[in-house]
Amino acid sequence: MTEYITARFGNKDLQSYAMFSIDNDPGDSVVITMFIRTRQSSGLLLILANTTSQYLRLWLVEGRVKVQVNNYENIVGRNTVSNGHFQLLTVKLERTAATLFQSAQIQNSISIRPVQVHPSDLVYVGGLPDLRASASFGGYFKGCIQDLRINSKRLQFYPVSTPVESYNLQKLEAVAEGCSSDNTCAANPCLNGGECYSMWDDFICSCPSNTAGQRCEEVKWCELSPCPATAICQPLSQGFECLSNVTFRLENNILLYHSNRKIKRSLTSVSLSFRTRQSAAILLHAHRDSDHITVSLLNSYLVMKLQAGTDKDSLRVTAQSLAPLSDGEWHFVSISKESTSRWIMAVDGGKECISVSKAAVGDLNFLRDGADIFLGGLSQESGMTFSGCLGPVEIGGLHLPFHQDTELNLPRPQEEQFLRGNSNNSPRYGCWGASVCAPNPCQNGGACEDLFDQHQCTCSPEWTGSLCQDQTDTCNSHPCVYGTCTNLPKGFKCECEVGFTGEQCEVEVDMCENSSCSYGATCLKGFQSYTCLCPRNMTGHYCELDCMVPLWMGASGLRRRHRGTFCVPHRRWVMRAQTSARRASRQRTAAHNQTVSDQTGGSPTVSPERKYPANFTAANFGASPVQTASSLLCFSCHTPELSGATPPKTSQWKRSIIVAVGARPDILHKAKPPSRFHLLFRTRDRQRKITKGSSS
Repeated sequence: MTEYITARFGNKDLQSYAMFSIDNDPGDSVVITMFIRTRQSSGLLLILANTTSQYLRLWLVEGRVKVQVNNYENIVGRNTVSNGHFQLLTVKLERTAATLFQSAQIQNSISIRPVQVHPSDLVYVGGLPDLRASASFGGYFKGCIQDLRINSKRLQFYPVSTPVESYNLQKLEAVAEGCSSDNTCAANPCLNGGECYSMWDDFICSCPSNTAGQRCEEVKWCELSPCPATAICQPLSQGFECLSNVTFRLENNILLYHSNRKIKRSLTSVSLSFRTRQSAAILLHAHRDSDHITVSLLNSYLVMKLQAGTDKDSLRVTAQSLAPLSDGEWHFVSISKESTSRWIMAVDGGKECISVSKAAVGDLNFLRDGADIFLGGLSQESGMTFSGCLGPVEIGGLHLPFHQDTELNLPRPQEEQFLRGNSNNSPRYGCWGASVCAPNPCQNGGACEDLFDQHQCTCSPEWTGSLCQDQTDTCNSHPCVYGTCTNLPKGFKCECEVGFTGEQCEVEVDMCENSSCSYGATCLKGFQSYTCLCPRNMTGHYCELDCMVPLWMGASGLRRRHRGTFCVPHRRWVMRAQTSARRASRQRTAAHNQTVSDQTGGSPTVSPERKYPANFTAANFGASPVQTASSLLCFSCHTPELSGATPPKTSQWKRSIIVAVGARPDILHKAKPPSRFHLLFRTRDRQRKITKGSSS
């Protein structure tokens, strides 16, 4: 059974190393193997060197093995080896190639210039004699190395019972036999009452319930209820803060702060939240000598003015919000210095409310030591100028606490702090507006709504005004769209214009909704009336008259289709114009006498011949033409006798005068007309009247 003795390097953090000399020629191929165990992420493992250079180096970088050949050809392993377990490392140099293996798995390979190992070359393990030279490779190795070989020939740290071939050990510095662990719990690494358990070169802390972290260094301070009931605990990396809102009124004193002179960080930001209706007030002011910063409200806009620097003529910075903020609502403001040394003001976290300073200036580091910081005014002597509420205020990420340590259940443990100065002045915790609704300022039963330092009255419908002091004029809003408004005790009444209806006269009346258009007629809506568009063969104001004539027509040539309407087929009615004025006169006289006889029942009387003026038209007879076609002439008669509910008598037909406007006289020939029928027709150039008497 082969015996291996492990060598312990860096025990109790000692600087340890071993040195061997090469006493043979390994040849063109060099293979180095070893087992290592460590929890350290950096440290020197092995160096091969001659009198002029170190041509092969192995060391740990961030827990990974790095191999360097000929000073610049590098290989880095993919996996870490600093997990406290034994790992097998192999580096193979074969003329022009170098390969790194870890636990028999290849990690990487590169091309190199050939490397030649000569007798008398030296091998350094775990470190170099020179401390600074070792530091270049992460310092001395801390861990264990076992079974180190070059081309299967051992580098034995301690002799074994059975002699084996090994390279010559030249020096062994602070290297212990075996692979013992440091007593990692000896230094009591666990904090805040944690209990330590030792592992190989490591420890585990069993932490109390209110702590966390590897060494129980993270205290869950808020689980210990360090804050009073008026505040909320906010955990920090090294402590806690008790956050609350405070109310400032003009009769209060301002709050004064100083640093604890332990602030090391750079102060490059200010953040605060506030709520007010003041248009002008000082929120924060701090100064030391000529350096100062002021955050204030001016004409309801938030303004930051800063002057800081070693030069008396240092630039002043001004940044202003883009919108007024004195609206009684909460606003969060962040003022910070960016990398270009310009200051940016952001309101309510929105990018649309960003204002950039025009000048670049220094930071707020003058507040770290000896500066006076005030909330609510310029100084204690000037008194309070701010009326409203402030939320948490931070400078460089450090809170300006509203509570003093004496008001807390536990002191704040963080090292960097701002401390409140005027201990005799306790602010009013919480955000409280003025009593604007007590007593109720709203009159006539109005409901008061508190809008923070301002009220609003919700009035009943009968009252209006900021205090519900005025009676409501319901017509002021012009509710009647197309009508006249009249005030009523509980509302209004609209008198609509013609053509409109609805409670507010907003609906236009549809004149066709209840129209009298009949027989499929189309109603055409007008503003205050309507018109009936009649279908074919219908007429009348409401299209109630039908002038349709059947194709079979009697020998009389005149058929009634509907009351007041008749048609004449011109093929059965042939009239001949008479050129004799005497004959025409007799015929007119005979027709007149016959009409009188029918009406009186007596003997016909002789009446003088009636003459018609040149401008005589169809309107004089109360009749209108309805249709003119090649086969018939249709007329709608509007005389009382022909438009009644009962069919007209023969005598009524006889004494009716029918007018056709535009009828062609050339079609009125060949046949006799109905007895005692008069026709007045008009051509383009003159008007004619043709009368036919009794037929034989």
